[in-house]
Amino acid sequence: MTIIADFTVTTNRGEELDLSEKKGKVLLVVNTASKCGFTPQYDGLEKLFQDFKEKDFEVLGFPCNQFGGQEPGNSDEIAEFCKVNFGVTFPLMQKVDVNGPDASPLFDWMKSEKKGLMGSTSIKWNFTKFLIDRDGNVVKRYGPQDTPKQIAKDVAKLL
Repeated sequence: MTIIADFTVTTNRGEELDLSEKKGKVLLVVNTASKCGFTPQYDGLEKLFQDFKEKDFEVLGFPCNQFGGQEPGNSDEIAEFCKVNFGVTFPLMQKVDVNGPDASPLFDWMKSEKKGLMGSTSIKWNFTKFLIDRDGNVVKRYGPQDTPKQIAKDVAKLL
């Protein structure tokens, strides 16, 4: 059975991150964008991270430019935007595709584990979120309109 620890991703600094290092943590994996109507959710994601990080919770942000070209910047520009405008301290990864032939294997796996509306596997927009339990399993998928504040109760249950 596949779990999140089976994947390796690339940080926004270009370093490989073996997700087995996150074993035992509760994770919220989000495809993000800097020029989206949902971009203000960075505030809520950072608050969630700050509220629960002492209990082994982490948010992992994956910038994606597949929806309306709303993440045009490079890794440095994205990180700077997130830090300056939203005080983001949670880890940001390198920009990825979440759909299509070049989709990140991590996102392909999460989409197959928890399908979207009407059984869809594709991600429809920025700020789709996946909640991962301490054992590395996808336990819930949230749409862009689901705010970090609404998700907090589900995170707390897993901690």
